[in-house]
Amino acid sequence: MADIADIQNLSKFDPFAESSSQERAGAGKVHVRVQQRSGRKCITTVEGMAEDLDLKRILKAMKKNFSCNGAIVKDKDEGEVIQLSGDQRTNINDFLYGMEICVPGQVVLHGF
Repeated sequence: MADIADIQNLSKFDPFAESSSQERAGAGKVHVRVQQRSGRKCITTVEGMAEDLDLKRILKAMKKNFSCNGAIVKDKDEGEVIQLSGDQRTNINDFLYGMEICVPGQVVLHGF
């Protein structure tokens, strides 16, 4: 017979919740998200990049290749986060794999 302790309480488990920052840091994943700004405008964020990478050079290359604006924002939980204007999820995915910054399966795309 199964113990009551073995049964998972589903009321406390949310399968649609985002992963916590500790899980992301341990997995070494790069998360690419799209956030709605106002109306049809949106921002693409890239977080979880390795500490030893030069994010300024990566941002400069992304801005030039995608013809968009961008910035590096310091977040207390995530560290440095790259923000780009517009929906650039597929472009970022191709860029990170093409420049061999990330290996396949390391980039996680989020958004609507």
